Amino acid sequence: MGRMADLDALRTRWSHTLHRSRGTHTPALDPDPSPGLSPSPSPSPDPAPDPSPYAENLLVRWSEPQRRYHTLDHLTAVLDHVDVLEKAADDPDLVRLAAWFHDAVYRPDRSENEERSARLAEHALPEAGLSAAATAEVARLVRLTVTHAPADDDPNGQVLCDADLAILASPADAYAAYTTAVREEYAFVPPDAFREGRAAILRQLLDLPRLFHTPHGTREWEGPARHNLTNELTLLTS
Repeated sequence: MGRMADLDALRTRWSHTLHRSRGTHTPALDPDPSPGLSPSPSPSPDPAPDPSPYAENLLVRWSEPQRRYHTLDHLTAVLDHVDVLEKAADDPDLVRLAAWFHDAVYRPDRSENEERSARLAEHALPEAGLSAAATAEVARLVRLTVTHAPADDDPNGQVLCDADLAILASPADAYAAYTTAVREEYAFVPPDAFREGRAAILRQLLDLPRLFHTPHGTREWEGPARHNLTNELTLLTS
């Protein structure tokens, strides 16, 4: 029951975001029906395709069996973090669409996941009724998650990257669960090779002048994230 409710909530979030992004509205009950009449759905002015099949395709992708961290829970967390940061974005709904697509294609043994995810967005979103400019922005944001290094004048990119990396600032138990899930996704990598590769990633992150770029991320997440990364690196290399 809980899982079905979670899926329904994600479907609703997708539908509302897509409708807003293409300048249309979801059908709603008339708030002031005539006396004696039951409320009825107002006609939708939306001529674009039904959002539902696109939601189902994405939900299936995010539920693939090879995923352990990059799951529906991660998608939900990123969307929740975008909600927290939305005032820092120029267009938070395009950031939300980018969150939906940023790991829509995910194979742990491949390096082109972000590019393939961006191409999926470029194919699906125009079909779903999004403008060419909005589609291009979503695809750009998806590709930005390769580096998580948005420019100082890129508020949309800053919000998406901060939302995606917010897991790094989790409390100790949630961070431990995250690292366990990452290891499970890379179970095909021998232990020594995994430790070496993971340590290199952690060093790269710690060498960045800042992990987070939004005011909230800088204030609330930078310190805890660096603490977690440092502790994990110590465990990997001790």
